Amino acid sequence: MTPHITAGRRPPPVWLIPPLWTLALGMWGLSRQHSLWRDEAATWQVARRPTSEIWHMLGQVDAVHGLYYLLMHGLFECFGPGTTTLRLPSVLAMAVAAACVTVIGRRLAGTWAGLGAGLSLGLLPAVQFYLQEGRPYALVTAGAAVSTLLLVTVLEGRGGTARWAAYAGAVLLCALLNWLALMILPAHAVTLVRTRARREVWIRWTAASAAAVAGALPLILFTRPQSGQVSWIPPLTWHMMIGPAVLLTIGGLGALLDRPRAGRPSVAAVGLPLLAVPQLLLIGVSLVQPLFLDRYVLFSLLGLALLIGTALGTAVRAAAPRFPRAAPWILPVALAVAMAALLPQALAKRAPASRVDDVFAVATDVRRLKEPGDAVLFVPAARRDTELVSPRAFSGLRDIALAESPEESGTLKGVEAGPARIRTTMLAQRRILLVTDAAKVARPVSAQRDRMKTAVLKKYFTPVADEQVRGRRVTVYLRVEDR
Repeated sequence: MTPHITAGRRPPPVWLIPPLWTLALGMWGLSRQHSLWRDEAATWQVARRPTSEIWHMLGQVDAVHGLYYLLMHGLFECFGPGTTTLRLPSVLAMAVAAACVTVIGRRLAGTWAGLGAGLSLGLLPAVQFYLQEGRPYALVTAGAAVSTLLLVTVLEGRGGTARWAAYAGAVLLCALLNWLALMILPAHAVTLVRTRARREVWIRWTAASAAAVAGALPLILFTRPQSGQVSWIPPLTWHMMIGPAVLLTIGGLGALLDRPRAGRPSVAAVGLPLLAVPQLLLIGVSLVQPLFLDRYVLFSLLGLALLIGTALGTAVRAAAPRFPRAAPWILPVALAVAMAALLPQALAKRAPASRVDDVFAVATDVRRLKEPGDAVLFVPAARRDTELVSPRAFSGLRDIALAESPEESGTLKGVEAGPARIRTTMLAQRRILLVTDAAKVARPVSAQRDRMKTAVLKKYFTPVADEQVRGRRVTVYLRVEDR
């Protein structure tokens, strides 16, 4: 049933509708045809390690995701590894975010604005992508939504010590999942400026923010030496800023339609800084060190959803006096139109081709092509993730380049032997399976060890079988004299 537009009545408890809607969107095609791409493969293989090995790895690499890996390890222990266990936390987290956005919108701009904000969040293309991702970005978004709801609560004059402590805890949790989430604090500071917050609120917000930053500081300092992990991110270019520019334009138009309610912060004062400040800060940081990836500021789309919801709520209120029967249908119709327009994208994001590769798919080809006594090589070494998530497919194959396993070395891809040793071992093989990237997504080989592998295969071996599937490739090489 749609809520009635009747002044003076207490709004019905509609906050449950958007999270259920988001949950339905998340469960739709959750397995992506049983596919798993390289980023999720990192979560999968680390989560299956014993806790002691996870701690050992975090001392070497990926400490920024340490809390998330430990969480997923616990879930894998309880429910077993699988695509549902891997991705369901992100679905549930985004449902929490939708509930928070709905409550914020309802408090600041009315029931229809809250419903519009909560329902539109799950339809945003970037949200639909990370809604089904076995990585921590949806969880960060949920934490950001909770912290923003708490901030709105205290700005409405209901700010006790417990709420400020909860605010600090929510921001800290976000930072421990990905410390770039601390960019939400400047966004909230702009909200305080725009709402002309009292001095007492500023003091308490500063104390809560300082506590959250202090709690995250050890992680920030510890992960700085591991910054080479993001060295692959390309420098900022003009075309990379087209997306943020479009989002900020849409958000600005939504802010123009905002009509503040007496005694409460406006949606523009909350949503526009939440959308704009993290985006602009990440652009600024990326001018110094390339870091511009939309997933790092996914939580900023909470602000966009609030502004879209406000625009929809304004349309309903404007139509209500003249068209009281038609007005309640504005939101459902707008939602249906948006769903229809975005359906091709929604279907594409639930297909294996939506990601750069599929780690599971090539394992099937390895199982079919291998023969007793075969060796296997990976170029680059990170493509060993296929073996790590599908070890049974590689049973009987000898990983001739590996000197120290990922578990022993505390790494994601293991430690390989030197080029000379690998070359000698390769020349002693009759058949070698090479697992690498498909031609359409492959990057030029840069590491000396990998250049040596490809050179030896080209000179002394000949391909006798080649399969490319979903961004991965397996080629069977036979020694020339054995043909």
